[in-house]
Amino acid sequence: MIYNPITALLVFLAGSLLCFFVFRPKNGIYTLLKNSYQQKGKTILEDVLKFLYHNQEASNSITTNDLTNSLNFSSTLIIDSINKMMESELIFLEKDTYKLTAKGNEYALQIIRAHRLWEKYLSEKTGFHKEEWHERAEKKEHELDTSEINKLAILLGNPKFDPHGDPIPTNSGRIAKKAGIPLSSFEVNCIGKIIHIEDEPKIIYNQILAENIHIYSTIRVIENNKKRVVFHSEGEVFVLPPIVAGNITISVLENSNVNEDNIARLSSLKLNETASIIGLSKECRGENRRRLLDLGFVKNSKVQIDLLNPLGEPKAYLIKGTTIALRKEQASKILIKNNGKQGE
Repeated sequence: MIYNPITALLVFLAGSLLCFFVFRPKNGIYTLLKNSYQQKGKTILEDVLKFLYHNQEASNSITTNDLTNSLNFSSTLIIDSINKMMESELIFLEKDTYKLTAKGNEYALQIIRAHRLWEKYLSEKTGFHKEEWHERAEKKEHELDTSEINKLAILLGNPKFDPHGDPIPTNSGRIAKKAGIPLSSFEVNCIGKIIHIEDEPKIIYNQILAENIHIYSTIRVIENNKKRVVFHSEGEVFVLPPIVAGNITISVLENSNVNEDNIARLSSLKLNETASIIGLSKECRGENRRRLLDLGFVKNSKVQIDLLNPLGEPKAYLIKGTTIALRKEQASKILIKNNGKQGE
């Protein structure tokens, strides 16, 4: 065999390059694969802790089968994670039921804190639609460390509740208890305020979103039976199946302190009608809220429809001498008092 030094040199260089790309400290293939595996293990561990926390709060007993059937990971990875958590004294087994230790409970609350703070951030500081908040927070909660979570809380002004009305745990692990009752249990003719909209399961949450129901809005129940729950809110009537209404929590209000008869949404205004702005719904947050205020949609301002779009939306509204085009979703977050037809 004839030895060719050039060929040997090329083989050596190719091998060196391969080793460099595989084993370089920060971005090498080996390092990336190792970090990916570790991150996946961390995600599984934290998802198990969060799942156990929520079920423990609901007084549900959770077995190994419950975990493997409910979480979107292989049974092998989940069981491996369970063993590691037991070794780390994050969970323990009591009569075939997994429970959190004090250490595990504290860890679970930090994950929930990260999730709910990130949802608050998405609602206040970005333009992402609320359909995306939960899924994005599900991913981000595993990436934030304690320092980053605390900085995020300070940036947001240390909020007590996320955009769905869920309490945000404090840095020390304190969490407010949910008050109120399910809308499905609310009595006819009672008046209340929506204080929480559950975002799981997704299929039910999407039904609530499709109805354009706003958190912190005042409601009056006008029908409640086994087939449907009907309520009046912000000048509109909503009809929900009881299973969907059960995911909305209501705080009871005293009738003497509530006057919601003259409140409507700007989206309900008709051509040739005039209205006075009452304010913006609390559903309108962050940059979107500031934009509407800057455009003149402030309390006591007069507003009317200036132009109708043949396709339905956006509609053009005349306010303070300026024509502003708004989609129905935007107009529904502006609360008005309808003054009737012009000239009446």
